[in-house]
Amino acid sequence: MMTRKALSRRTLLRGLGTAIALPALDAMAPAMNASKIPGKAPVRMAFVYVPNGLDMRHWTPAEDGAFPAELPRILRPMDPLRQDFNILSNLTQNNGRALLDGAGDHGRCCGAYLTGMHPKKSAVDIKAGISCDQIVANQTGSLTRFPSLQLGIEDARQAGDCDSGYSCAYTNNLSWRSETQPLPPILDPRAFFEHLFGKGTPLTPEARARQAKYRKSVLDFVTADTKKLQGDLGPTDRRKLDEYLSSIREIEKQLEKAEKDERQIEPGMPKPFGIPADFAEHFKLMSDMITVAFQADISRVVTFLVTREGTSRPYREIGIADGHHPLTHHQGKMDLLDKVTRINEYHMVQFAAWMQRLKAIQEGDSNILDNSMIVYGAGLSDGNRHTHEDLPVLVAGKGGNRFKGGRRITYRKETPISNLYLTMMDRMGVNAEHFGDATGRAGELDMA
Repeated sequence: MMTRKALSRRTLLRGLGTAIALPALDAMAPAMNASKIPGKAPVRMAFVYVPNGLDMRHWTPAEDGAFPAELPRILRPMDPLRQDFNILSNLTQNNGRALLDGAGDHGRCCGAYLTGMHPKKSAVDIKAGISCDQIVANQTGSLTRFPSLQLGIEDARQAGDCDSGYSCAYTNNLSWRSETQPLPPILDPRAFFEHLFGKGTPLTPEARARQAKYRKSVLDFVTADTKKLQGDLGPTDRRKLDEYLSSIREIEKQLEKAEKDERQIEPGMPKPFGIPADFAEHFKLMSDMITVAFQADISRVVTFLVTREGTSRPYREIGIADGHHPLTHHQGKMDLLDKVTRINEYHMVQFAAWMQRLKAIQEGDSNILDNSMIVYGAGLSDGNRHTHEDLPVLVAGKGGNRFKGGRRITYRKETPISNLYLTMMDRMGVNAEHFGDATGRAGELDMA
């Protein structure tokens, strides 16, 4: 392969209305050498936001430094990856607090989470601030097909939960292009799939039904390109390509299953087209597509809203019919606290399984997880008291093998979470002097 023309990192398999980017292949190495980045995989950043705070009793390891032999209950699903993540303590979102005005605690904590700014309450407009993911996307977006991706998981009670237009604008969005323009997440897995591999125009259910009659897979449209490319690849690259395309086909099968599923998300509430009734299925579909986007370098910046802030979604899949938000106002009642913990655990089980899938995908002598920075956390710590200090913050991945894992890192009390975001921006090649309410950087993450 070294004697042939190098394969471009931006090569696409094209077909009618379809464009499939490729994963990193050995045949691309000469092109990388020519660009003076020999075999260097890109660094990715993602923010996975869970609502309503967590039961912090079962989140924080007891001691600073190396993790104990047994992780706290909520973190236990991450045990196989204990050297691949850190827990950061005492990070605070001061601008989520009730300063002057704002759109309620839930609106403020979500609106301020990635902006570091205090969301304003207004009857006629909204105002937060540009989020850190968009600062990075503005400077690195030309390197990928999509500068950033925003997605979330459907909340069956979404419309009824919002008490005002400005509150909904904050609780339903993590990413802000400007201080007055949020970037709404894609909630429908089929719409996200079409965004990644189609023309970018969402199809109606009727159009999808017509489309399904004539084809089974987007891969059918790129058969000619695929065969031509496979003929030019070595055995290792052919295997990588086959595994990658198989993962896309598996996503399609999951989508087809979800679309045929007649179950309701809530009694009396019809399931939106393409939305799985089961939370775990929905999470896996969305996270699998993020994995493909990272693998093929379609985007390096992602925000993932794991149901909107303030959600009252029940989790009947694990035997909890109560709404999540009301449960967090437990007033110390142990039966309610136990249900909150079980929901927190359920979320973490899905996240941990996704992290293991990222770690299993090799990139040269490393893997996608090592080349990523994935923040998992919430804009509240205690959902009962609506506290904004000592937030639950987990950082998975090593940021291009720059972070040392397996630790609880405790910062000085009231350290802005924006300090972490400045460090992450640095690792993405975006060196900002200031961001939000940052007072410095979270340098303790770096390798000792």
